[in-house]
Amino acid sequence: MPSPFPGMNPYLEHPELWPEVHSRLIVAIADAIFPHLRPKYRVAIEKRVYQMTDGNSVLVGIPDVTIGRYIKATDKEPSNIAVASPPAKPITVNIPIPEEVRESYLEVREVGTGEVITVIELLSPKNKRPGEGRKAYDTKRQQVFGSSTHLVEIDLLRGGEPMPILGNQIQSDYRILVSRSELRPRAELYPFNLPEQIPTFVLPLRKGDTEPLLDLQSVIQDLFDRAGFDLAIDYSREPVPPIGEDDIVWVSELLK
Repeated sequence: MPSPFPGMNPYLEHPELWPEVHSRLIVAIADAIFPHLRPKYRVAIEKRVYQMTDGNSVLVGIPDVTIGRYIKATDKEPSNIAVASPPAKPITVNIPIPEEVRESYLEVREVGTGEVITVIELLSPKNKRPGEGRKAYDTKRQQVFGSSTHLVEIDLLRGGEPMPILGNQIQSDYRILVSRSELRPRAELYPFNLPEQIPTFVLPLRKGDTEPLLDLQSVIQDLFDRAGFDLAIDYSREPVPPIGEDDIVWVSELLK
């Protein structure tokens, strides 16, 4: 069953569903653009890996484990040190567990040279809130901005803080940023809101090459149907994160 929304489906943003959406959509985008890029270019799926504890801080290292051997005492000497009795009931606590985070992104590479021409990023929730995820992505973002590589940044998440754009206070639910290396610091921004269709944009390549249109709306609609996301969504519940007050009536009418 297709998505009932004309643009982005806000139910896909649920934290439990988004990791699957992210993984599938990265592959779907690669499959959609590759036929228009070959034989000069290929699309590689890359991963950014970092570790977190407690959902925020980076795991710097694991301390060495000291293993003590049990030595049986032959002669016990009397001790005047009082030994405290353990508490009758232990307290249940949570401990920070290291979490390895893998974020996929795409690289359009020139076949002859292997050079990365364009990076395509699909933002995750960790990229949009304070912590190691945002730092890791922002470091990569700045490296691309300082290079001759183009950047396409796709933000399909209403929650969190959008990535910074200097001197631009545009408010929107979603946005797509296309940064061509030869035009920096200027870039093309496609802001759009929940009731609107996802904009189609041109994928930047080397100067003089035919640049394909990426119809992200069609890619997502096709993926929604093929992946059976309708079976994972309960439209009787409110989306996570919640919908803004301006769109509540519109969504209610749409889902009827």
